[in-house]
Amino acid sequence: MDFEGKTIIVTGAGGGIGEAYAKASADRGMNVVIAELSESGGQRVAREIEAAGGRALFVRTDVSDEQSACDCVAAAEKAFGSVNYLINNAAIFGDMKIEGYLTIDMDYLEKFMRVNAHGALIMTRAVVDTMTRAGGGAIVNQSSTAAWMGMGFYGVAKLTLNGITQSLAHELGPRNIRINAIAPGPTDTGALQKTAGDYAQQMLHAMPIKRLGQPSDMADAALFLLSDEASWITGHILNVDGGQLMRP
Repeated sequence: MDFEGKTIIVTGAGGGIGEAYAKASADRGMNVVIAELSESGGQRVAREIEAAGGRALFVRTDVSDEQSACDCVAAAEKAFGSVNYLINNAAIFGDMKIEGYLTIDMDYLEKFMRVNAHGALIMTRAVVDTMTRAGGGAIVNQSSTAAWMGMGFYGVAKLTLNGITQSLAHELGPRNIRINAIAPGPTDTGALQKTAGDYAQQMLHAMPIKRLGQPSDMADAALFLLSDEASWITGHILNVDGGQLMRP
């Protein structure tokens, strides 16, 4: 998997799985643009990549805002010339409200969906022209096994993201751009422990591989989907979940 000199934007890369995506991309020789709301987290990851000999740029980015997304892409082009890859990882998760549909505030719900579902669309629309000029590219969206588990508005946001992924596969294919998604199972991050720590441990008992996923498990899968080795794969939702869900 040869990525040397290519450029990737990773949203929500200031910690957790996004940080693993960014660092794994840098390790493979990519220029990494860390598109993150948290300045402290984004700058820390950029510094650590550069200290390890990689190339990184932090751009404060709100994926729910079209202008912010376009500014991020423009900064990436200015720094590195073009954009070849995008990982849409940013989401409201670790501090999300735990409520049902009948009680959740509608303004909060609309903001949540704007980030967790349509943020990937907004970033894709912002990057598609520069990616096309570069001759094509690949995109990975961050879904979740929650999409198939009836887990409230978080699951519905991820199910919506799966649909966006498959619809965009048709639109982006003629531009030589592939788009897929990864659906992680319970993964060992601070956000999971904060949101569903005890429940995640309960899920392990029913899983064939009885351990939490690691961010590196997701990074390995993402690099494959971005690579030329996956050149005939698009519109696919790849479960990386220890066998938690076995979909027909």
